[in-house]
Amino acid sequence: MMRLVSQLRRAKSNRAGTLHGPARVDRRTKSLTGRLKPGDVAVIDHPALDRVAAEALVKAQVAAVLNAADSSSSRFPNLGPEILLRAGIPLIDGLGAEVMGLKEGVEARVDLGAGQVRQLGRLVAAGQTQTLAGVLRAQELARGGMSEALTAFAANTLEYLELESGEFLDRQCATAVKTEIKGRTALIVVRGYHYREDLAVLRPFVREKRPVIIGVDGGADAVMEAGLKPDLIIGDMDSVSDKALRSGAELVVHAYRDGRAPGASRLGDLGLEHSLLPMAGTSEDVAMLVADDKGAELIVAVGTHMTVTEFLDKGREGMASTFLTRLRVGGKLVDAKGVSRLYRPGVSNLQLSALIVAGAVALAVALAVTQSGQLLLQLLAAFWDDAWAWVKGVMPG
Repeated sequence: MMRLVSQLRRAKSNRAGTLHGPARVDRRTKSLTGRLKPGDVAVIDHPALDRVAAEALVKAQVAAVLNAADSSSSRFPNLGPEILLRAGIPLIDGLGAEVMGLKEGVEARVDLGAGQVRQLGRLVAAGQTQTLAGVLRAQELARGGMSEALTAFAANTLEYLELESGEFLDRQCATAVKTEIKGRTALIVVRGYHYREDLAVLRPFVREKRPVIIGVDGGADAVMEAGLKPDLIIGDMDSVSDKALRSGAELVVHAYRDGRAPGASRLGDLGLEHSLLPMAGTSEDVAMLVADDKGAELIVAVGTHMTVTEFLDKGREGMASTFLTRLRVGGKLVDAKGVSRLYRPGVSNLQLSALIVAGAVALAVALAVTQSGQLLLQLLAAFWDDAWAWVKGVMPG
């Protein structure tokens, strides 16, 4: 269905050179994707558009993406623009701050040929309409700058180590969380890379091992979409739905180190009990540290960042806290893809019983329909009659 919608959108754009739809505006792409509807024009300010954001925009089936910033990076080959264009979603870059002034919900008209955006008959902004060939060329050029990006990553990590490592590595998170994790497997779900596929593959593992499921912000919704229920939700609570928050999971708000927690006011308005955990780093990191401090035997990560390329694509310079977290958690941490490759589900008692019954039924049918089987059944019946007559003869009275 999504492919058909993309084909129709592409045909319309090629035919007329223009498209239109209600403008949905937000500087935070993560916040915007939660309220997008098919046919909306997404207006963002997202330099170096990352893969996760692009996949969320594709899922929302937007008519076009208007970016105030440049969607491609000169530092590394980010994949966001390519994902949008391959899905048939037009992308206009470099529209500047003016495009963020589009009125929410009011129809925006986009001239793809000129890269211009109008609303209520007025020219609002002009930029560059991207093509797949142009985006691929930009990626190729950016690969030459990877060494510079890696140098910056290393420098940022060393700076973070010098300034924050003592407090970060020594911090104990267990006291802020009530959920019992000791001796169990913790499944941490982030709405990131390939989270849907990984959750689908892990279903037998989850069914057999019954891990403690921790949703990181919108990862809680990913858990529920997979037909599971989170035991614990950790994050700043800006991208998780009210439904997930009301699922009965324990709620822990990741606060700034000075105690400020914007997400706490939302939970207060919903009347939901929660605790605060002030800490540096990302919510993803905090979830791993909580699982480690609470004595998890194994930590399985879904949708989290595992490679330097993913760190850079996320757009956080260095992401040093993530690097430090993996040093601290150590051998407990396993990526979901590794679990799916190594884990083989065991045979349950119910499955074994069903197999035995099926085998017995198959044997009985085979005996009943073959000549030799019928002869064997007659012999068994005669043996049973003789045995029963003997028993009756020796029994007193």
